[in-house]
Amino acid sequence: MDESLQAKLIPLRDRIDQIDAEILDLLNQRAKTAQQVGEVKHAFHAEGPVLRPERESQVIRQLQAKNRGPFPSEGVEAVWTQIISGCRGLEQALAVAFLGPVGSFSEQAALLHFGHAVTGVPCPSFDEVFRSVEAGAANVGMVPVENSTEGAVNRTLDLLLGSPLKIIGERSIPIRHCLLALNPDLNGVTRVLAHPQALAQCQGWLSRNHPNLPREPVSSNSEAARIASQDPTVAAIASDAAAETWGLNMIAAGIQDDPQNRTRFLAIGHIPTLPSGRDKTSLILAVPNRAGAVYEMLSPLSENGVSMTRFESRPARTGQWEYYFYVDIEGHCEDARVKNALTALEQKCAFFKVLGSYPAQ
Repeated sequence: MDESLQAKLIPLRDRIDQIDAEILDLLNQRAKTAQQVGEVKHAFHAEGPVLRPERESQVIRQLQAKNRGPFPSEGVEAVWTQIISGCRGLEQALAVAFLGPVGSFSEQAALLHFGHAVTGVPCPSFDEVFRSVEAGAANVGMVPVENSTEGAVNRTLDLLLGSPLKIIGERSIPIRHCLLALNPDLNGVTRVLAHPQALAQCQGWLSRNHPNLPREPVSSNSEAARIASQDPTVAAIASDAAAETWGLNMIAAGIQDDPQNRTRFLAIGHIPTLPSGRDKTSLILAVPNRAGAVYEMLSPLSENGVSMTRFESRPARTGQWEYYFYVDIEGHCEDARVKNALTALEQKCAFFKVLGSYPAQ
């Protein structure tokens, strides 16, 4: 390296090392203070949850508002999610259930949302994610609820209907599907495995490039990757993280038909979530099957100035052409306008359930 260039770089790198040491010292001070918060709570027998979704969201939003750059705002969220996760883990490790095995997009969403200082609880099905959290085997869970290409994840909607769990957060992530195999090419591969949603999201690419390869659904993409890691006749559609986790070769990357493909995940748990300042509330509603009933059902929202951001229907399975409506609205159920709207809604509905109020992403 040129000596004049080296002379200019050395003091700058020394300054970076000094700043890093200062940051590390401050992080340890923050961690000690977080521990003291836990000690105070224990001393006053205030055994509330370690996870406070609204508080964590407020911390990150406030820092983003104060940020003047050049450090990116997205970086603030990524860094402080891990800082908060590490400090939270000093008081109690958070057990997070997700659709497994490891390497799934559900795990990716969970780690982005809760940070890496958690204990993962991989589950074989969405049903088991709910059961694990309901039974206390996990503190929280992460489940997909809708995809930008294929729409609603119906099993999650059905489970939300009957579960006592609340929605405590949301996380939308880009979904980049990859074709993976044990060998560096598709020689000897006789079938492609993936979750049904992934097969649907990649059907155009598969039809153009490998129309003769049979496609078979499995419980998750990471399960497809696990099977492919043991069977050279199987190719899997999964994430690049799954390729690394299961020691697979990347045959093709980015094979989803929509380059903007995204999935929205919901964090679920028993934790009550207070207003954060920018929230959503999710509901399930039903009305009698008669003319104008849906319009009348939703009128309290407009009357109270509450915006609806999502409206999804699912058959009630009564054989009478009745439906449950899954609705997202802006605001927290403790906000005055939302509270008034929900009171009026409940009076108009044959079925009414608040799934939770939580910080909006």
